[in-house]
Amino acid sequence: MEAVATGRSHKNLFFNTLAFTICFAAWMLNGVLVTFLIDNQVFDWSPVQFGWLMGIPVLTGALFRLPAGILTDKFGGKPVYAALLVLSAVPMFLLSFVDSYIGFALCSFGFGFTGVSFAIGIAFSSTWYPKKRQGTALGIFGAGNAGAAVTTFLAPTLLNNLTDGGTNLEGWRTLPIIYAVALLVMGILFYLFTNNKKPASSTRTLKMMLTPLKDVRVWRFGLYYFLVFGMFVAFAQWLVPYFVNVYMLPLVTAAVFASLFSLPSGIIRAFGGWLSDLFSARKVMYWVLGISVAASAMLIVPRMDIYSPGRGVMSKAVGIVTEIGDDFIKVDERSYPIMTKKNKLQGKDNENVFFPKKESWQELQVKVGEKVTKKQLLAKGVSQIYFQANMWVFLVLIILLGSIWGIGKAAVYKFIPDYFPEEVGVVGGMVGVLGGLGGFVGPVVFGYLLEYTGLWTSCWMFIFAISLTSLLVLNRVSQKVAKKQAPEAMKQFDEKA
Repeated sequence: MEAVATGRSHKNLFFNTLAFTICFAAWMLNGVLVTFLIDNQVFDWSPVQFGWLMGIPVLTGALFRLPAGILTDKFGGKPVYAALLVLSAVPMFLLSFVDSYIGFALCSFGFGFTGVSFAIGIAFSSTWYPKKRQGTALGIFGAGNAGAAVTTFLAPTLLNNLTDGGTNLEGWRTLPIIYAVALLVMGILFYLFTNNKKPASSTRTLKMMLTPLKDVRVWRFGLYYFLVFGMFVAFAQWLVPYFVNVYMLPLVTAAVFASLFSLPSGIIRAFGGWLSDLFSARKVMYWVLGISVAASAMLIVPRMDIYSPGRGVMSKAVGIVTEIGDDFIKVDERSYPIMTKKNKLQGKDNENVFFPKKESWQELQVKVGEKVTKKQLLAKGVSQIYFQANMWVFLVLIILLGSIWGIGKAAVYKFIPDYFPEEVGVVGGMVGVLGGLGGFVGPVVFGYLLEYTGLWTSCWMFIFAISLTSLLVLNRVSQKVAKKQAPEAMKQFDEKA
């Protein structure tokens, strides 16, 4: 790493971030493109197949992050990054010719290599900055996650124009060509305008470089990153069909709303790096995981309009029904009040309803002249529960989640140069693998959950479980440190973590 940041440091960080933005935009292409192709019946693919097509590029980007990190530590970021950009353009270009699910999957696997750009960029950026500024620098680099918003925001409009508003559906094939050209040009620019730099560990053997992976902290950081990065990647794609199906929005509008989740998460990552430098990554992660648990719990409840048995009216004695009015039943001389239906929830779909609403009433089960026994049901209770899952409330919550995950992404990568200053590429690559696997697992699991439960909100159950597990792990580690070490040592842990 450098003793001080220089103009050369900032120049390399700029090109590093720009390249990462373009790579991330390409990595997220399937979320919009496959949704468009299915909605316009170009291909007849099931939700599970859809989930796999979103997950395959992410799987490639996840599995090869560790080798990419090792290569970057060995040869430096310039040749590795430039080669990645140029080579990834090839399968992206070939995507424009496919006509089958297998062909689409293979090309997706190929351009998924753009996802390893993160491991390269993290290792390359960290070599240009001193330790005290690495959190901020890596946060700025991580803002390239905003590339997801670039795709979700611009790709639907491009598809609309390329297909003449849907009248020439074969026009979609031009979109992968545009992305391929962007990758190729960026690869050339990166090679021409960046400087190469290797970390001190570049002379170590492969076995020595992989030694840090035995440390349990690497896997703990990977768990956190599985959530804050992996689930961000998953929802950057999944939210487009979510808005289309749950709120019946047009594809372009759904993509704009999905970009409101992706864009802040990328931009705020730099702020997350600054917060981690200022307060410590551990403290920041406590807030990130706590908010993730709370927000995902609120999002689990689906849109619903259900009828359930409610409180009924039972006879208190043997008798004969002598009279029935609009709001009472009379048995002998005893009168039993009943609730009538007021239709309070009628038309609520056209209003903004933020909280669950309930209406209860009772329906007659007897008639005049009927003899009733003690505790016989005179009128059964009915409760109608309505929850709109208001779209604007949902939008605010996902923007909050995207933003807090963005801060968390920076916090996780603040841990790495602190604990493994000379193995950032290897450790960052492994943590990136685990995070990337989250991006792959997410859409696949979401697809199966949707198929099994029929509920789009089932994906938030998965997020709640991962968030809670991560929070409990973080808390357990903090408590163990507090018990084993003196208060002074705990203070040092706070400053270091």
